[in-house]
Amino acid sequence: MAEHFQYAIVGGGKGGKMLAGDLASRGHKTVMVERGMIGGTCINVGCIPTKTLVRSAKAVELARHAADFGIRADFHGIDPTGLRERKRSVVAGMVKINRTKFEQSGMALLIGSARFTGPRAFDVQLAGNEVRSLSADHVFINTGTRPILPPLPGLAEARPLTNESLMELDRLPDHLVILGAGYIGVEFAQMFRRFGSRVTMIDRGARFLPREDTDIAEQVLSILKEDGVDVIQSASVQRVGGQSGQEVRLELQTPAGSRTLDGSDLLAATGRQPNTEDLNLPAAGVALDARGFVQVNDKLETSAPGVWALGDVNGGPQFTHVSLDDYRIVKANLFGGNRTTRDRLVPYTLFIDPELGRVGLTEEQARAKGHQVKIAKLPAAAVARARTMSETRGLLKAVVDAGTSRILGAAILAPEGGEVMTVIQLAMQAGLPFTALRDSIYAHPTMSEALNDLFARVE
Repeated sequence: MAEHFQYAIVGGGKGGKMLAGDLASRGHKTVMVERGMIGGTCINVGCIPTKTLVRSAKAVELARHAADFGIRADFHGIDPTGLRERKRSVVAGMVKINRTKFEQSGMALLIGSARFTGPRAFDVQLAGNEVRSLSADHVFINTGTRPILPPLPGLAEARPLTNESLMELDRLPDHLVILGAGYIGVEFAQMFRRFGSRVTMIDRGARFLPREDTDIAEQVLSILKEDGVDVIQSASVQRVGGQSGQEVRLELQTPAGSRTLDGSDLLAATGRQPNTEDLNLPAAGVALDARGFVQVNDKLETSAPGVWALGDVNGGPQFTHVSLDDYRIVKANLFGGNRTTRDRLVPYTLFIDPELGRVGLTEEQARAKGHQVKIAKLPAAAVARARTMSETRGLLKAVVDAGTSRILGAAILAPEGGEVMTVIQLAMQAGLPFTALRDSIYAHPTMSEALNDLFARVE
């Protein structure tokens, strides 16, 4: 006989764990099934460990340039094991916090793999081949995604690193070749260049960071090149040879012709795929799209009654903060609300140095939607706080609707760009005209003070 629950959460990522803890603490009989990463991808192999290493890379950069700040210091390079252990320590601390919260909530936590056997019913394969059969009134799928390897000849045999395995190295790659120039590739490129590796990034597109305006993308590319990262654009990989960690060779086709690229290590940063193939979702009546993501409506309901999907697995923006908002939507609607994903204003930050904080429409997107726009740009070097920090690289850009004076979007490529962007996001959500930010009084000297000068340039 299946053990029955009111609520069952399959996968313990951000949205799922928040929902499970909330429902259990309200006294509802709740079970959460997690394959093994307490706290989900973000805490274990995603945002938290990555940003921990980003901070280490920043410390390396400051140490190298200590003399620029009037400090006499000797820099003797990095300790790869020390970097890894610091990262592990931060992760372990957050895993412990999460496990404690799970226990205090009163939820049933099962560590194992779920496989659906029928509508809102599934088996859980536990350690030691024990199987538990469960059913629930309401089921929430939150199984996330994992790195994907494109079907390139020789790539799988080369056993490339992923963003997860790269952070577990106890050595520094001599020459790290990064396949893919998206946000994951860009963050690791600058990071490992600062650690001391030679880094080459292969971008199959002719345009760098195509989701951004050209002027912003060119600024990011310029920063990477200034930091010593080699970027090969418009390059398609024909074949991969060798093995990552020893020697790899990539045969490339570029506009200039064929070429080979040799390196010591290969990182595949070519996107992520959903963790759905082992769930047997057809048995549950849950439809998938062509890529394997769970199909949902704007209330995150699947094709099966009583089944929802939260987080990356539903094919939405792959950010932890979006998964958190998925939780808020589902929670509200379970108790009489009517929230949807329509018109969500989703910000994000590219954690390079300087950060790129982004919200709303780019200039190109705004024009494509038919907006008459005004543009404001401000070099980061014009901001007093940036000068005090000796961090003057970057560009601040805002897109304003010419008719309403509402802010349509912004890109803040500057120190603390993600934090400054949040001020603009709040103004956009409140429907404020750009003049509200232009005329506000900000503490001096702060990076947010740049908003005075940025929006003064709209006119």
